[in-house]
Amino acid sequence: MTKNEIGDALLEIATLLELKGENPFKVRAYQAGARALSAIETAELERLIAAGELKSVKGIGDALAQKISMLHAEGRLAFLENLRGSVAPGLVELLQIPGLGPKKIRALHDRLGIADVAALAAACQDGRVATLDGFGEKTQEKLLAGIRNREAYGRRHLWWDAAEIAGRIVDGLRALPAVRRAEAAGSLRRGLETVGDLDFIVAATEIAPVMDWFVAQPGVQEVTARGDTKASVRFSSGLQADLRIVPEEQFVFALHHFTGSKDHNVQVRQRALARGLSLSEWGLVPAEGEGTAKAKADSGKSVRIESEEGLFAALQLRFIPPELREGREEIEAAEAGELPRLIEVGDVRGAFHNHTTASDGRNTLAEMAAGAEALGWEYLGIADHSKASFQANGLDEARLLRQVEEIRSLNASGRYRTHLLAGTECDILADGRLDFDDAVLAQLDYVVVSVHNAFAQDEATMTDRILRAVEHPCTTMLGHATGRLLLRREGYRVDLARVIDAAIAHRVVIELNANPWRLDLDWRLWRRAAERGLICAINPDAHDVEGLQHVRAGVNAARKGWLTPAQVLTTWPRDRVLAWLRDRRRAAAG
Repeated sequence: MTKNEIGDALLEIATLLELKGENPFKVRAYQAGARALSAIETAELERLIAAGELKSVKGIGDALAQKISMLHAEGRLAFLENLRGSVAPGLVELLQIPGLGPKKIRALHDRLGIADVAALAAACQDGRVATLDGFGEKTQEKLLAGIRNREAYGRRHLWWDAAEIAGRIVDGLRALPAVRRAEAAGSLRRGLETVGDLDFIVAATEIAPVMDWFVAQPGVQEVTARGDTKASVRFSSGLQADLRIVPEEQFVFALHHFTGSKDHNVQVRQRALARGLSLSEWGLVPAEGEGTAKAKADSGKSVRIESEEGLFAALQLRFIPPELREGREEIEAAEAGELPRLIEVGDVRGAFHNHTTASDGRNTLAEMAAGAEALGWEYLGIADHSKASFQANGLDEARLLRQVEEIRSLNASGRYRTHLLAGTECDILADGRLDFDDAVLAQLDYVVVSVHNAFAQDEATMTDRILRAVEHPCTTMLGHATGRLLLRREGYRVDLARVIDAAIAHRVVIELNANPWRLDLDWRLWRRAAERGLICAINPDAHDVEGLQHVRAGVNAARKGWLTPAQVLTTWPRDRVLAWLRDRRRAAAG
């Protein structure tokens, strides 16, 4: 197991112990062990384990050292496996309801006998939860809203999670001898932030072996349908995957059709009809004459098309990337030759919004720098939380300035080719003031400002709050503009039109937070805002080295927003970024 995976295991033990009502000191010991572990660099951890010196680390005793060593060596721990089996699954499921932690779940279980989501819903509906000390009417209302949202959200899945599963399936399909072509389609291919199900289009010489592999692949919990050329399976996560096998000459048409969207397909079909053609999943055939489109295609009347580029060319259109196929003027732009050269993952040269173990991150500054270097990035900004985010171990002024010194020293040492930038994710306080004063902020390379509390403010108050922060001369960029968490909670109420106007007027960047749970600012707003001069920064909001990879999700969203590399700050080369930041600081100093 990796260091972070071991840390996850320790935190899971702490959570399960707390759900069981175990001694709070034991719970805190595992939490402290996870924190201590995160502060150790990977190479040092391996040395300590090999030398049997892990217990020399503050916060790690004999018992914990043994468990960490076993997890590191074997990747499993019988103690954890037994603990999982001793806790009712329904109690763990309750952790998915916003506002419920292990302590509150234990209280609900002990006082009301609540052991699953259904029982919680019933207790909220009849008012029993509101009568408990520490809960009340407002908490009860929030829990009911969380349960309702969970039911609605449960029908969709994050793009990031779905893409991981889809990638394995596509690779598996392509490895089959009978398969000639295989692609994922649907909303996943269009890069939507959440996905209802997965669609796979396959051209194959034999059907049976492809079907057999698809329904028997690892992780399949249920085969929900199986026909002559179609099959559907459901994974344990609830995600459904649909397979369609087509003749190779129909592959391009099926891929385009099942990629969608519905609005895009309608517009493309109308364009085909205007040219005397009928477009469907089966082919591109003459609109006139006897028989259905499928019959015409089966009889060999379809135009021979080898690629989607060829399909669009047959309709006198430039190729439209899947991400733009939403029926939002992409047809007109393709006809006029005005489709942009969309940003790609390879264009990204760095990021600004990232965390370390100094606040709530799980890798050290040096480890984050090494991770960015491994990606070939030219720069990496460190923006740990400010002191108002006490729940995230936010830095006070002294700790922040010590971190700035450490960053400057690492740059001077030449240890990493990636240049480190000293920043902060500075809380926007409830009245719009920033969490640090100007004298501290002036010593940083840049400042990300974000809302982390008082989400229930009305729209006017929240908008004025964010505007005050955006207009502050030390502000460089606005973080996760709406605070939304996809499939978890809606964003707070804010007039984004006014916020975007202010950001453009004050030359403040708005980030596209690439964390798969956020993807905020929403892709639907970027095209018009960027055309008016708003600068985007694709930031992973990484809390560990693995989180740096989330820029892929951000690039997906940026492509859906029609963004080009020139409109994204994090594609600029290092020297240009450093010069731009210097100009910003000079302007702030007056």
